Amino acid sequence: MPSEGRWVYVIPLRRVYWGRRSNRADRAVRIIRGFVARHTKADDVVVMSEVNNYIWSRGRERPPARVKVVVDVREEKGEEGSRRIAVVRLAASKFKPGRLEVRRG
Repeated sequence: MPSEGRWVYVIPLRRVYWGRRSNRADRAVRIIRGFVARHTKADDVVVMSEVNNYIWSRGRERPPARVKVVVDVREEKGEEGSRRIAVVRLAASKFKPGRLEVRRG
């Protein structure tokens, strides 16, 4: 289970082409949310607008076959307990899938 940090995932979206054409981009966003929630054990998944715009860039009927994303996982402690939140951003093509360690200095 990924702890707090950044992870790079390549999410396959070919399954959206199995259904009808009229709502493939909607289904692609739902698949991204489910994939990230399953792989990070997150309670909340926040998909940033850049990912949404990339999915919808070719229209509702022809979303891309795969998308490379960077997922930031963090835990917030509140009155009800702690919650895991995953923020999904579009990745640069140079990132390799796996743990992303940012080097500073």
